[in-house]
Amino acid sequence: MPRLTLAGNTTVITGAASGMGAEVARQLAGCGTHLALLDHNAEALASVARDLDGAVSTHVVDLRDDAAVASAASDVREAHPRINALITCAGSSMLGSLDQLTMEEMRWLVDVNLWGTVSITQALLPALREAPAAHITHLASVYALAAPAGRIPYSMSKFAVRGFSEALRHELEGSSVSVGAVYPAGVRTGIILHGRYAATIDPAVAARAASAQAAMYHTEPADAAARIIRATERRRARTMVGREARLIDSLVRLAPVGYWRPMRGPLRQATDTTTPVR
Repeated sequence: MPRLTLAGNTTVITGAASGMGAEVARQLAGCGTHLALLDHNAEALASVARDLDGAVSTHVVDLRDDAAVASAASDVREAHPRINALITCAGSSMLGSLDQLTMEEMRWLVDVNLWGTVSITQALLPALREAPAAHITHLASVYALAAPAGRIPYSMSKFAVRGFSEALRHELEGSSVSVGAVYPAGVRTGIILHGRYAATIDPAVAARAASAQAAMYHTEPADAAARIIRATERRRARTMVGREARLIDSLVRLAPVGYWRPMRGPLRQATDTTTPVR
């Protein structure tokens, strides 16, 4: 499969106002890639765009709104005639056990993480098909490989993103569009610290669990972004980011049923959303 040329062409990035999306945008802008940046946070998105050189357009959109996504995709196509990459970084997290979460809370996260990814991919696929070669990179998670306690909606949504990516890759086999998923572990973006938690959880308890999870993150956003860009350029189907991701991938292969046993201890504090803070 020929390597993708991003410089001089347009890459569309969702979740570009912060975290991995913003870091990927910064690195691509420095390499001469034209950018279409999507996010629901207009102020933060404008702030990111102001610091970037080159051809950059911003599109404020709630990815849960299919009509708004279709309109944004149309605007992107009008602003950028040569789109050959889509990188979906938009997403959020959710702390809480099944007993603590409501159906509304879980549906919200699945709408953001899964259906937002599906919607923008479907809307931009015709434009990507027009390119001689194109690639779609979906940001999954190490929790799309292994499902920990206390992260049901997040893991559920990311497993679904993984399934969507793999099925779409098979559908597009033999076409000019390739599809891959990236599985990061422990990237210091602050997503867990700024994510949501079940309304029934004491905020102090949620903060303690989120801090415990964040303390386990070791990969710098710049390093993760470089891996994501490289995976897009090389049109890779499956990319692990971070030592923990590679370890968990191997663990799940070795113990597809029993992998939680060795994971339980290290994640105990990060998954504890019930013990009161003293």
